[in-house]
Amino acid sequence: MRYVAIGDSFTEGMGDERADGTPRGWADLVAAGIAEATGEPVQYANLAIRGRLLGPILDEQLDVALGLDPAPTMLSLNGGGNDMMRRGTDIDRLLELTEVALRKTTAAGVKMLLLSGADPSEHLPFGHVIRRKGTILSAAVTELAAKYDALFVNIFGDQEIRRAPYWSADRLHLNANGHRRVAGLVLTALGHPTTAHRVDPGPASARGLLAEAKYYREHVLPWVTRRLQGRSSGDGRAPKYPVWTAVGA
Repeated sequence: MRYVAIGDSFTEGMGDERADGTPRGWADLVAAGIAEATGEPVQYANLAIRGRLLGPILDEQLDVALGLDPAPTMLSLNGGGNDMMRRGTDIDRLLELTEVALRKTTAAGVKMLLLSGADPSEHLPFGHVIRRKGTILSAAVTELAAKYDALFVNIFGDQEIRRAPYWSADRLHLNANGHRRVAGLVLTALGHPTTAHRVDPGPASARGLLAEAKYYREHVLPWVTRRLQGRSSGDGRAPKYPVWTAVGA
């Protein structure tokens, strides 16, 4: 198994940082899970960069992933989450780009794994807009995946992961609990039955005025500032695993 992951912060693993600050995330956990299930090391690469729109993901990462030597046997793609955070999202264009990726990957003889990102809308300002876009996109990608006989894991439709204990302080990225749950869902879909991680329900945390003001100051304002300045959180970042790396159980 040679598994390469492409995408944005969701696939890079942002929100699930190790002690040294490097991101881990669901894709790393899936590689380790496959190694455990098969009893053999997995060759793993991860080209995902936070902040990337779907177009740049395909322009900068897809051909590099398919060009790895030796060639990958499986490629995972998630993208579009950052596109949906912007006004005037062109859903049809996102579907066209996804189909381009499906055609290229299928033609190369590589197994395609598509994922939708988790739904953050319950915790974000104007979250209902994101949920509407994500629901439409996920339904359409389901049909596309069937057309190309690709595997699609609809994380956006998982209601459990919408709960606050699965999310980081920025309410936009999953935390370690969230990434563990995604990994379990993906491994099960790949034919390696895994109990999806679940956080025991607890009392809902109240969000007072001071807490909300802190959230907007520390997370929303920097995001808006980057948009106005035309910058991305991924500017200057390199992929964490640009070449094949052996991963054990």
